[in-house]
Amino acid sequence: MIINTDSHDHWGTPKELYDKLDKEFNFDFDPCPMMCDLDKLNGLFVDWGKSNFVNPPYSKGKKTAFIKKGFEEWKKGKTVVFLIPACTDTLDFHKYLYPNAELRFLKGRPKFLEYGKISKNNGTRPIMICILKAGIIQ
Repeated sequence: MIINTDSHDHWGTPKELYDKLDKEFNFDFDPCPMMCDLDKLNGLFVDWGKSNFVNPPYSKGKKTAFIKKGFEEWKKGKTVVFLIPACTDTLDFHKYLYPNAELRFLKGRPKFLEYGKISKNNGTRPIMICILKAGIIQ
């Protein structure tokens, strides 16, 4: 396995935050894990599991692609939990998330993982959790 080396685009989820969400949703798939061989797994081109945790790369094009894919997987009856910047003014937010997802806004800014270690600095943006629950289609 290789590390996704674009450290300015993809940040590992703090373990305590992931564990809390996993306890609630019992994840069985992560379409964009931090440690992966990008030639063997591209979460945009595979079917997702029944309960999915998605902390996508944050650049606009990549984040948009994962939000759209997550929305498509949700319409197939799957649960999709996004950990993304709290950008509530975007087309993606209003088209895919706002009318359909449960929204949770984090207090403060978490310290993400860089190369498997906790960053010395907090994130630079506010973060939200957007939950598209299986079986709840608006």
